[in-house]
Parts: sequence; structure tokens; C-alpha cells
Amino acid sequence: MKLIMAIIKPFKLDEVREALTPLGIQGMTVSEVKGFGRQKGQTEIYRGAEYEVNFLPKVKIELVVGNDQLERVVEAIKTSAHTGKIGDGKIFVSDIESAVRIRTGETGSEAL
Repeated sequence: MKLIMAIIKPFKLDEVREALTPLGIQGMTVSEVKGFGRQKGQTEIYRGAEYEVNFLPKVKIELVVGNDQLERVVEAIKTSAHTGKIGDGKIFVSDIESAVRIRTGETGSEAL
């Protein structure tokens, strides 16, 4: 099993969700986060005054998939979150040792 964590632009969330549904992804965790990468923030104008925003709003998606689904899911996220502009985000993949469904006690890939 693999944990996929993707940091994307907020307005791309629905497109990513729609791309994952046909792949059989039945659930994910979504968090609103702030951060910066190569963008290093941006300058905004509010009521005529210019100020710097160091942390930009992003969305973090976390989902656990079987090893057989990994490549298709990563490709779906990459394609649907892409704008071609700086700040599109990142995808991280980690190993998951164990999973347990609390309600039924199922373990491993059955818990997904």
C-alpha cells in the first residue's frame, strides 16, 4: 500500500476528485494548507497598499491506494492538477505498513 500526498492549487480540487472517481478511489482526506515553494510568495494590493503574502493557500490531498493503483492515481492527479504555471504543486508517495478499518477490524488492503 502507498500513501499519496498531493499539494495542489485550491481551484483544481474538483477536477482532481473527478479524475480519481473512475479509478475506484472511494475516499480521500482534504486539508486547506498554506505554504510556498519556488514562488516565494507574491505581492498583493489591498485598499491601495501593497503587501507581501509569504504563504499561499493550497490544498493537501491524502489517500492510500494499493500498489497496483499507484501509477494510474499519480498520473490522474498530475494531469488534472496541471496548469503549466508555477505553483502547480507536488505529489509525494510513501509506503504504508498497515491499515485497519476501525468499524470492522479489517486490515491491510481490505481496510481501504
